[in-house]
Amino acid sequence: MVDLLVSRSALDPAALDHLDRLVGEWAMLADFCFSDLVLYVRDLDDGYLMARHIRPATSQTIYVEDLVGQVRGPEQRPLIHDAFETGTIQRGDIDSAWLGERVRVAAIPVRMSGRTIAVLAREFVSAFRHRPGVLEQTYEQVFERFSEMIADGSFPFPPEDVGLATVPRVGDGVIVVGSDGAIEYSSPNATSTLTRVGVEAVIRGMTLAEVGVETTAVRASLASGLPGVEEIERPGDVTIALRVLPFISDGSVTGAVLLLRDISDLRRRDRLLLSKDATISEIHHRVKNNLQTISSLLRLQGRRLTEPTARAAVEESVRRIHSIALVHETLSREPGDDVDFREVLKPLVRMVNEGLVSAEHPILFQIDGDGGVVSSEVATSLSLVVTELLQNAVEHAFPAGHHQPDQPRVGIDLAHDHQSIQVVVSDNGVGLAPDLDPTGGTSLGQSIVMALVRDELRGRIGYSAASTGPGTVVSVEVPSHKHWE
Repeated sequence: MVDLLVSRSALDPAALDHLDRLVGEWAMLADFCFSDLVLYVRDLDDGYLMARHIRPATSQTIYVEDLVGQVRGPEQRPLIHDAFETGTIQRGDIDSAWLGERVRVAAIPVRMSGRTIAVLAREFVSAFRHRPGVLEQTYEQVFERFSEMIADGSFPFPPEDVGLATVPRVGDGVIVVGSDGAIEYSSPNATSTLTRVGVEAVIRGMTLAEVGVETTAVRASLASGLPGVEEIERPGDVTIALRVLPFISDGSVTGAVLLLRDISDLRRRDRLLLSKDATISEIHHRVKNNLQTISSLLRLQGRRLTEPTARAAVEESVRRIHSIALVHETLSREPGDDVDFREVLKPLVRMVNEGLVSAEHPILFQIDGDGGVVSSEVATSLSLVVTELLQNAVEHAFPAGHHQPDQPRVGIDLAHDHQSIQVVVSDNGVGLAPDLDPTGGTSLGQSIVMALVRDELRGRIGYSAASTGPGTVVSVEVPSHKHWE
């Protein structure tokens, strides 16, 4: 909506923010009045632009087509025009060519700082409405009170931190209280919700505290004139989400409407998820400990070996196991089963630097970009791939006796989109030999890389010479999450 209004109206940022907050609340307003709501804004040609339209969830709509972007002249919407000009609520009928009958309209000026910036129109057809009962009458009275607040600039309220994962809606349950907090009306759904927290009867004229529900949000809202939220918890895993919206008239609080919803099932699921996350973290922690134990045993065994080739093979195995352990260590600190791959890379690079690079011939390692979030399965396999590529760069890009004019450097560049992660490992070393096919190598490390990228991760890998100067570039792209077995 903001983009539309910026291009087709003269509204300033403060007015746009005011309308944006109004639209954030108007699903509730449409449900209270059982009607379509249309937001009209004066465009650059003095026509009336339909900036937003919402249909009620509590009744049927009278508009099937999308109204947003259409423009009506003052003669087509005289009530809208009069509301703009006078700054007062206008009521009447208009002809609807689509419906073939008269549409009843309440044109409510949206005022801010003493000026009218838009008109909120309630539009409905009487033929669609049945004889109203107490619920319908009460809801329409609530809407009228909010309409008056919109017209005098006291609604919508200033931005608030709702603090609720699930905001209650009109259909969940409604309670209307007076300025003293006494209950004036409770909808059937609200009464049922209160019954689940131990309220035996909701009696008109009593406060929530008197019927057995202690809440600070109602008292605070009635005292401050600002909305409030609260979660009411009761034994037996019962949790009620409560939102309080005060009514304001002539600067005084005259009552409030309470929206409440039973969110017990949601909170139970939250607790189950927390328990699951804790279990997964503990599993990753134990796997890491077991891998470190295996790594330590192999390291001890390697020290007893005298054959250089065998000792080097054991050391490589230790590094591979340690790289997997580092992934599990990172996962043990993260909620859920996904992990930021950049956070996985940092200890891997540190491990390679400390284990393979000598102090006499230092190599600068640098991580750039963002790899996004990947699943634990992808993180484990891809970390092994990167470890092998880094080890290969250290061992072969900067051989002993080679004159390196620049500071030896190995870069890891990360990128990602919605489906994949890209990792580019580059160096400024001697580069690839002309007759070497890196994808067909017979070394164990190269075989591991090819098997993991192509078979395990179903990704792609490519080797090329650096575009500027000597060096090698290895590009790996794999899905960020496995969607196959």
